Amino acid sequence: MSRIGNKVIPLPAGVEITNKDNVVTVKGPKGELTRTFSKDIDIRVEGNEVTLHRPNDTKEMKTIHGTTRALLHNMVVGVSEGFKKELEMRGVGYRAQLQGSKLVLAVGKSHPDEVEAPDGITFELPNPTTIVVHGISKEVVGQTAAYVRSLRSPEPYKGKGIRYVGEYVRRKEGKTGK
Repeated sequence: MSRIGNKVIPLPAGVEITNKDNVVTVKGPKGELTRTFSKDIDIRVEGNEVTLHRPNDTKEMKTIHGTTRALLHNMVVGVSEGFKKELEMRGVGYRAQLQGSKLVLAVGKSHPDEVEAPDGITFELPNPTTIVVHGISKEVVGQTAAYVRSLRSPEPYKGKGIRYVGEYVRRKEGKTGK
């Protein structure tokens, strides 16, 4: 079994945690996140460290222990550093524009796709074919990036579409290939 839950979570400078009946609020320089955790896990804040303790060693408790620790660590990292996902567009005429907080994508359809930024998410366009999704919640950043990617997933024949930076798209031979 994993022993992730036993690792101590260090608190960076400027980050404070409050725990009231396992409703944990993490405040930092980038913002504030709140989440409710299982009543079975004991969350203790001692100085600049957070420790989690489980009541017994059943398989269910071990999994909840590790998951709780990972979620709490992601909250601490999010409010101190933030998270980002980078997407790139490949295809003739594929481009993105920002209109306020709205992302407008031209991805080979008869109409442009518009994506409204959820709360806590900002879009950045270093160039017209690169999209960077920023935010403090790892979960929301990942969901938003996955939604933008799903508007035109990469296809296997020409490789056109929206993909994560560094993602490998397996290519297929066409009909004429022998």
